[in-house]
Amino acid sequence: MENYSKTRSVDQPCVCPFSLTPNTPEVRVKDGSKIRNLLRYALDRMEVKPRAAAHEEGGDQIHKGSPICRQLVFTASGKGVSKAITCAELLKRRVRGLHQLTKLANNTVMDVWEPLEPAAGLDSLTVSRKLPAIWILLSRDPLDHQQPGYQAPGRFDGLWAHASAREEGGGRGGHKRKRGGGGGARGRGRSRDSKADS
Repeated sequence: MENYSKTRSVDQPCVCPFSLTPNTPEVRVKDGSKIRNLLRYALDRMEVKPRAAAHEEGGDQIHKGSPICRQLVFTASGKGVSKAITCAELLKRRVRGLHQLTKLANNTVMDVWEPLEPAAGLDSLTVSRKLPAIWILLSRDPLDHQQPGYQAPGRFDGLWAHASAREEGGGRGGHKRKRGGGGGARGRGRSRDSKADS
């Protein structure tokens, strides 16, 4: 390809695999996106914010909380896939009770290559590439739990407590095994000799 230069790339994204309401925000995660900016945008739309109700005569002001959006979608392709997964997991820790549905697909990217010297008689080339893509739907409302890729909302506290207890227990057990299995070559030799003599 030393006689060609890439002039443009045309991205042909796959169609959204979810049937969404028109006001559902879609967060497109790219390789250069900053996670804090993506999370700020997602939290502004998913967190419950107080809304003041009208005053009644002799009554106090009533606050009702309601999220701006009931659902949100993270989508990414190529190198942005791992960042989209990170954003979804962080959002689930901040906003509890979110149902998740994940779908995998492929995006097609068409690269157009033009010859460096048009007089050489070379034709332009079009190369298509397939990039992995991910769609992560997070919803406050229950989703179809029989769909592949569904994750129910769960608590993370017990998971982390169980994992840390297992690490602490494994560390002490490993220390005991090191003490019990120790010994130099001479010590092992003597025990073998004593067994052979008896």
